[in-house]
Order: sequence, then C-alpha cells, then structure tokens
Amino acid sequence: MPAQPFVTIIVPTLNEERYIARAIDSLIAGLEDVAYELIVLDGGSTDRTTTIVAQLAASNPRIRLEANPQRYQSAAVNRGAMIAHPESEIILRADSHAEYPPSFVAGLIRELREREAGSVVVPMRTRGTAFIQRGIAAAQNSRFGNGGALHRIGTTSRYVEHGHHAAFLRKTFLAVGGYDESFTHNEDAELDIRLRKSGAKLWLCSELAVTYFPRSSFGSLARQYFNHGSGRAKTMLKHRQQPKLRQMLPLGALGMNVTGIALSCVFGGLFLLPSALYAGGCLAAGAWLAVVNRDVAGCAAGPAAMIMHQSWAAGFGYRVLRSWRSRTARIKVERRALP
Repeated sequence: MPAQPFVTIIVPTLNEERYIARAIDSLIAGLEDVAYELIVLDGGSTDRTTTIVAQLAASNPRIRLEANPQRYQSAAVNRGAMIAHPESEIILRADSHAEYPPSFVAGLIRELREREAGSVVVPMRTRGTAFIQRGIAAAQNSRFGNGGALHRIGTTSRYVEHGHHAAFLRKTFLAVGGYDESFTHNEDAELDIRLRKSGAKLWLCSELAVTYFPRSSFGSLARQYFNHGSGRAKTMLKHRQQPKLRQMLPLGALGMNVTGIALSCVFGGLFLLPSALYAGGCLAAGAWLAVVNRDVAGCAAGPAAMIMHQSWAAGFGYRVLRSWRSRTARIKVERRALP
C-alpha cells in the first residue's frame, strides 16, 4: 500500500435528509491532507437528500452524487467500487444514518496497513433523540437486544469473523466479487464469509466505533428486523451454516409464543404463562436499563427488544420456509421430467 493511498468513501442513501449532511461532515473532517473522493449513491430519494448532497458537492469538488438504480446498499457499494478513481486503493462503506468519530478515515487507513487485513470492521453504538428512538437504541446497545454480537459490544480490538463494515482493500473487495446483489439485507455477513474463505483477515478496531441512529418507530423497527432475519437465513442457507445459540434464542421465543397462543385457544390461558414470563422479563430488563442509563425512555427498550426478537425470528422462518417450498417445487419438476 502506498504511504498516502487514495481513498474512495461510498455512501448509499435513500431518503436520508435528516442525517446525510451530518454523516458527510463527520466523514470528511480533517481530511485536508488525504487523497480522497466521496461518492453518494442515491437509490431514488423523494425527500431533500439529493439537494443537500448537491449543495455539499458545490462547495467540495471531491464529493459527487451518482444514481443507484437498484436502490439497495449492496448494489450501491459495488457500483461505487467499480466507478471509483483509477488510483483508489481503499474503499470505505459509510452509512448515511450514522455519525463518525474524529480521524475515522485516517484510523481505518492506519489499521488496514498495520494489521495486514483485507477488511477493517468497527463497533456500532446506537443513539436516539425522541423517546421511542432512545428506547430502541437502549435495547440495541444491550445484550438482551443484540445477543452479545461482537460488533455491538466489542471493546477490544481483535481479528473477527464479522463486524460492521467500514474499510476494504479495493483489490480484495473486487477479487471476491463484492457484495452479492441478490441480498437486500445481511449482505455484509455473507461477504465476510467469502472474504475469510479467500484468506483475507477481518480486523475489528474497537477505537473507531460509529454512532448509528436507529429507527424511530416500532413499526419501522419490526420491518427492519424481519428483513435482517430473512437475510441471515439466506446467508446460512447459501453457505450451509448452522445458527449460533444467540440466533436460536429468538427462534425459540417465537416458537414458544406461537405454540402458547395455539394451545391456549384449545386448553385455556395457562399455556400463555411462558409467554407472559418472557414479556415480563423483557419489560423488567427495559426498566433496569432506564435506571442504569438514567433515562426513562429505557422503559421502551422492553417492547423494542420483543419486537426485535419476534420480527427477526419471523423473517428467518419466512426465508427458510420459502427456500423449502422452492426446493420442493424444483424437485417435483425434475421428477416429472424423468423418463
């Protein structure tokens, strides 16, 4: 890697007028001596996102706005890596729904060089403003909400299997084919599997944690986690992996709740007791977070965690069932074609 490598910062967007200016400002702060370009790939925003980016680009020629016709982040990052400056050595994936610490870009360049890694990943800390969003953030920052995922709770830098994507050696990213664009969610974990199979190392830098602004309503949170669960199942099916314990727990909770409701309709409400204990435990954990964080919005973390668990598990189950039905239909067609 050159002493001063050229860096391409790729920012996928879709209706991010509330966050995009803050995200870009925090990314480029202190980069006067860094050779970089920042490409915003917009998936068809209907708010003021593109107007804001155009205004920023007018005052900084290293910022440019490009279209992302396929809308999803996986396609945006792939396109950004392809249209990057010919001298670009490093690509950064940056979410527009986030804020970045000082010297974030310089730190990633340093870590890529010193760790001889193909990718540097970072922890993600969530932060909210309104009541519900703060409760959701409290749940996502806690073990009972995130299951103990390293990129959520990691405080020690180390080599890992997966993390919140931040930086790649461009040649490594392109060599493995970039993101699988059939993935709308969980494309990062799927790519990490292929990176490790190629021999690349993934380094988690705990000092470069990003601040992420979570969904601000329970409905949008449910949709997000349904898609997360579906994407995780798709990754496991593609690479024939088994779920980890922390991924089995939400599936068990959903199965328990569905079974309890079904049995209670026939045999009475006693069968709802396990579900009531689960809900009570989540609500109690949320109340505890409110006390520990000294923020009454922590009380919303209990409902948020239940929504995250149940939606993730429902999405996972939906994807597995859909895959099973597709496989069954394919087998039937193949059998009919036999002489």
